[in-house]
Amino acid sequence: MTSTTAPEPHWSDVRHWMRPGTLSLPSLPPLSLYIHLPWCLKKCPYCDFNSHEWSAQSHPGQALPEQAYLDALRADLSAALPLIWGRTVHSVFIGGGTPSLFSPEAIDRLLSDVRALVRLTPDAEITLEANPGTFEVDRFRAFAQAGVTRLSIGVQSFNDLHLKALGRVHDRAQALAAVQEAAKSFATFNLDIMYALPGQSLADCDTDIRTALSFAPPHISIYHLTLEPNTYFAKFPPVLPADDDAYAMLDRISERTAEAGLSRYEVSAYAKDGHRCWHNLNYWGFGDYLGIGAGAHSKLSFAHRVMRQVRLREPRLYQNAALAGDAVASTEIVSRKDLPFEYMLNALRLREGVSLHDFSDRTGLPRSAIETPLQAAEAQGWLLRRGDWIQASARGFDFLNDVQSLFLPD
Repeated sequence: MTSTTAPEPHWSDVRHWMRPGTLSLPSLPPLSLYIHLPWCLKKCPYCDFNSHEWSAQSHPGQALPEQAYLDALRADLSAALPLIWGRTVHSVFIGGGTPSLFSPEAIDRLLSDVRALVRLTPDAEITLEANPGTFEVDRFRAFAQAGVTRLSIGVQSFNDLHLKALGRVHDRAQALAAVQEAAKSFATFNLDIMYALPGQSLADCDTDIRTALSFAPPHISIYHLTLEPNTYFAKFPPVLPADDDAYAMLDRISERTAEAGLSRYEVSAYAKDGHRCWHNLNYWGFGDYLGIGAGAHSKLSFAHRVMRQVRLREPRLYQNAALAGDAVASTEIVSRKDLPFEYMLNALRLREGVSLHDFSDRTGLPRSAIETPLQAAEAQGWLLRRGDWIQASARGFDFLNDVQSLFLPD
């Protein structure tokens, strides 16, 4: 007699994810949609995102495969729908890569496909990442007409020497023109700025921030340049400012943004009232997100478990697999012991902190699961607790990695 083993259920089999388990989530968190467009004009030496070069030099005589990729995205989203039946999407983030390489007509078709397949809230935040190197007059306005409500521009610096050191394809003049047009076309837009750059002084950093703030942006994301593994900079590291100089730059950034009426609501995010990024707030609050596109990540909750997925990274392989209905490269359950760290890794980045009630709602775990590390963080002066509300102290923000590591499983 031959024994048989039941086949592994398909990743989209919602019955498999709804079966009984050890967690008990009282309700599902808000849901966002992330869409990855993987191509750039040039791979930046510091970038560890899933981006692939597409330019006249790398693909001579070939047009960007917009329509074929949009076909794959629609098929990918269609295949994933059973996992989010009945749920409403509150935000859409189109990231990359350089999504502004895609034409406004392609973005219009993409958003039409999304609206046809999922239920969007009437006021859904729809963000598109843009590069000043792809800027053309009226292009940003056309993205707004296609349904984009928020533009995020990867300026990084307004200094030509620093832009060259970062390997950016745009220069200062293009950055200024792109931001000026964004301010005309969007009520809410974001500027990505980096500091602690090769050869950058405190005065250089101050000039960059003053220039950015001169456009009265409602939101700025400011990142310390880090040398990520598997990047060109990791292999050939540039000389960066000393740590004390980088701290002085951050202090100056905080000073200038506060003067301009922007509050620091997350480690790297500064915004005016009413302009915080809802999509990123959902990430930091351990909300759910469905990710489609090459290399996209998903985190989805069910009544008794939390699941993560990753799509295939290579664009052509992704397209072929998505059209066949199976673009998922890996699927895993977030273990019960890992949930406290995963939650705190995100939530403690928020300047205002989070509710322990939200911890239980989003992880399905009792508050007692994190009582020991909470007490340890309080003893170090890294954490403040008021009733069921916790937040990193000013000192805790300076040692955030240490605070978060307290919640790692033994």
